Amino acid sequence: MRRVRRIEGRQSLSEGIVGALRLIASPGELWATFRDYVGVGRRRRLDPVTDADSLARFLQTRASFVAQTSLYGYVRTRAGMRYPELFHDDGFVGSINIAKWQIWLACLSDLSVYAGGMLAREAPGSADDVRPLMMAVVSGILTETGTPADAGPAFASSAREVLERLSACDWAAVTDDAGAFTESPPALVRWAPIVDELKQFDEPIVLNSVRFRWQEVRRDFRQVLDVAAVLGAEPASPPAGRLAAADPAPAG
Repeated sequence: MRRVRRIEGRQSLSEGIVGALRLIASPGELWATFRDYVGVGRRRRLDPVTDADSLARFLQTRASFVAQTSLYGYVRTRAGMRYPELFHDDGFVGSINIAKWQIWLACLSDLSVYAGGMLAREAPGSADDVRPLMMAVVSGILTETGTPADAGPAFASSAREVLERLSACDWAAVTDDAGAFTESPPALVRWAPIVDELKQFDEPIVLNSVRFRWQEVRRDFRQVLDVAAVLGAEPASPPAGRLAAADPAPAG
């Protein structure tokens, strides 16, 4: 497993992370995610969340976007001018694909808890009434994703942990702030293919960078969520095909 060991150039870690949206990751991948998230020719696409399908779409696109921009921004900053060369190294590509999927699961977990909590705040009945909806939506996402060939041996158990977290969640206790986002910041530190001694130095900045990315996502969700429509909609059937543009795509 190849790990990035040094910084080249004079770009600081914080400057690189903040500027990650302007950078290209593996060929075509980050652009595809960015295009799906913001749309082409528009500043940002904010589709309303009115049922289980649109909720699933929001969870997928935003989890993927935060996962990829956080991971590739961090790795690019540490690699500097060597960054493009890394994607010609099979060992590095394998490592970053595993990291990408694990961070995506952590992002999906955090955002699902937050979204369910926001629904529970205005649920007409018990907050626990939100649990079946969130379990169904996230189970559908994970079923459609399956176990990707490049995701590594821990993917299946990590996916089960996402559902276990939702099953045990105290929805009434979820607050409209960063409180639900406990898994994705440490996941970036854990899984990024960078040597441990550098991670120890970077950890405070890396954790804060992921937390910062969720601020806009939370604002978007408040803006597009139609609680009455989502809670009143009929349960959605599993989607006919995987939302490929929203899923993390293979690196390289």
